[in-house]
Amino acid sequence: MRQRFSVLIAALFISISTPAQNFDINTLKDINKTQSNFKDDYLKVCTYSVKPLSIAAPVAILTAGLIKHDKKLQQDALYMAGSYVASAAVTYSIKKIVNRQRPFEKYAFIVKRYDEKDGLSFPSGHTSAAFCVATSLSIRYPKWYVIAPSFIYAGSAGWARMYQGVHYPSDVFVGAIVGAGSAWVGYKVQRWMDKKSAKDKMLLTYQNSLSGKIF
Repeated sequence: MRQRFSVLIAALFISISTPAQNFDINTLKDINKTQSNFKDDYLKVCTYSVKPLSIAAPVAILTAGLIKHDKKLQQDALYMAGSYVASAAVTYSIKKIVNRQRPFEKYAFIVKRYDEKDGLSFPSGHTSAAFCVATSLSIRYPKWYVIAPSFIYAGSAGWARMYQGVHYPSDVFVGAIVGAGSAWVGYKVQRWMDKKSAKDKMLLTYQNSLSGKIF
C-alpha cells in the first residue's frame, strides 16, 4: 500500500511538473524580485510565527476549555491538534517521496531571504500548517471575523515562502491543499466519532431501561 502511494505521488508530480515548470519558475521569479523593506519584515513575521501559532492555537483553546469546564472547547483543541499532526505527517511523507530541491538551490537568480539551510521543497510545510490552522478555525467558528483574518494570514505565509525564495508556487498550492484537506478530514472524522458516541450512549440507555423493566 505504501509503495503504491509513493508511485502515485511521484507520477502525479512528474505529470504536472513538466508542463507547469516554466509557469512555476516565472511566477516565482516575479514574486521573488519585488523586494521591499515592508515585505521583508511582514513576511518574515508570517514565516517565523507559523509553527508557534500552530501549536499555540490548540493549546490556548484547550486551556480555555479546561478553565471553563467546556468539553466542546476541549474537543475543538484536540481536533485542531490532530489535524495539524496529520497535515505534518502527510507533508513530510510527500517531501521524502518527491525529493524536490529548493528554488534558491537550483537557480542562481533566485534571492534567498530566509535562513533555510536544508530541507526539501515540495510541498510547503509552512503553508500546509498555516492553512490547516486557518481551515480548522473557520470550520469550528464560521464567522467572517475568524475566517477572513485566518485565511489572509495563511495566504501571507504561503506568499512569504515564495518571496523568500524557498518554495515554488506549486509547493505552496499543494501545501495549502494538504493543510486544508487535513483539517476537513479531521473534522469529518470527529463528527463521525461524535455520532457513534451518541448512538452508543442511546443504546446503553435503552439497554439499561430494558434491564430496569425486567427486574
